[in-house]
Amino acid sequence: MEFLLNELSHATFWAGIALVIFLGGVGYLGAFKTVGKMLDDRRDQIRKELDDARTLREEALALLASYERKQKDAEKEAEDIIAQAKQEAERLRRDTEEALAEQLIRRTKAAEDKISNAEAQALKEVRAVAADVAIEAATQVIKAKVAGPSGEKLVEQSIDGLKDRFH
Repeated sequence: MEFLLNELSHATFWAGIALVIFLGGVGYLGAFKTVGKMLDDRRDQIRKELDDARTLREEALALLASYERKQKDAEKEAEDIIAQAKQEAERLRRDTEEALAEQLIRRTKAAEDKISNAEAQALKEVRAVAADVAIEAATQVIKAKVAGPSGEKLVEQSIDGLKDRFH
């Protein structure tokens, strides 16, 4: 008992008792329920915020995947456009080369035709000049050999025949 009396005289003992009485009174008044309710409300709010954050994260990941697909599709489309442009450029190059070759062939043929026509014209003119020279020479020879009015008539008829034949 002495121990108990000795302990009852200590301030720590009375402070402990006062604490138990205070906590009992606080509990009786419903403070623990209020604090528990506040903690539950805070927990629910944090859980809701976590669910919202999880939902936002999932939406962001879906949006990221969507944009990555769109980017890959755009890159594929760009590659297709480039390939198509290269094919079109190659086709245009071939068409241009073919058109140029055809034009070159036509111009060469036209030049050859002009040259042939010029050669034919020159040959015709040379023949005409040669015929005129030959007729003149023949006239001189025949006049020198055939003398008189009947000779001149014969020379004129022969010359007219030669002119028709050579021209």
